[in-house]
Amino acid sequence: MSKNLKKMVVRATTGIVYVALLVGCILSGPVGCLMFFATVAAATVWEFSSLMNRHMGTDINRPIVAISAVLLNLVLWSGQWDTTNASLWLVLYSFTLFFLIISELYRKSENPLGNWVYSLASQLYIALPFALVHVMTIDTTVDYYSLPQYTWVVVLALFVFLWANDTGAYLAGSALHKIFPAKLFPRISPNKSWVGSIGGGLLTLGVSLIFAHLEPRMTTIDWMGMALLVVVAATWGDLVESLLKRQLGIKDSGNILPGHGGLLDRFDSALLSIPATATYYLLIS
Repeated sequence: MSKNLKKMVVRATTGIVYVALLVGCILSGPVGCLMFFATVAAATVWEFSSLMNRHMGTDINRPIVAISAVLLNLVLWSGQWDTTNASLWLVLYSFTLFFLIISELYRKSENPLGNWVYSLASQLYIALPFALVHVMTIDTTVDYYSLPQYTWVVVLALFVFLWANDTGAYLAGSALHKIFPAKLFPRISPNKSWVGSIGGGLLTLGVSLIFAHLEPRMTTIDWMGMALLVVVAATWGDLVESLLKRQLGIKDSGNILPGHGGLLDRFDSALLSIPATATYYLLIS
């Protein structure tokens, strides 16, 4: 087996396992959804903190920020599915943030301000988006007085839109970049082109029409609006992570996913798409 073919096989295998885990956990119900996104949030926050410690001269308390990411997922999840314990998780999450700040008085770190800034940034940039997934799992079409019902369709559609956008952008960019060479954002990501972004957007809009046919509880216009929002937010999310890696002088955020790099590399477009879609879903509900 050639080296390139082996890389393709490894990349494809990792992708299949990732998709199977994500889709399986989303479809399994609220507990499975919580377990997946809380775990991914903690691992991604750990990866982000490791990068900051390695390249920005910080000494972030990685176990505490990772635990904080799990607790923030529990706060928003319990707000939907376990309201009796929601206050407890909120208190615990607040305590971890308090601990991260106060502990710098005793750690004698060389860069306490950097530790504060990047610890809180990990919560805002990574933990909060993953926690907001749970806001989209409530079926808002049920009667107000009924028990909440779990719906997986919006969250699954969000990730399908992300995959469609990536696929469409790659295919259109590969086929047409010589004819339409205009770059989207050459200062940050020289490989991104306008024709690729348009191709990704068109394919995502097409996929949204399939969801509109299969799930009529949202109108066709609503689905198309969500698709366009995901395309724009995903592009920004990808560019934000590219800016981060350019600042740090690295190619990949990690190597936990063979053939794909790190978790930030895998979920970069989701980190802005999830908050945007959650806000949109609440507004149209």
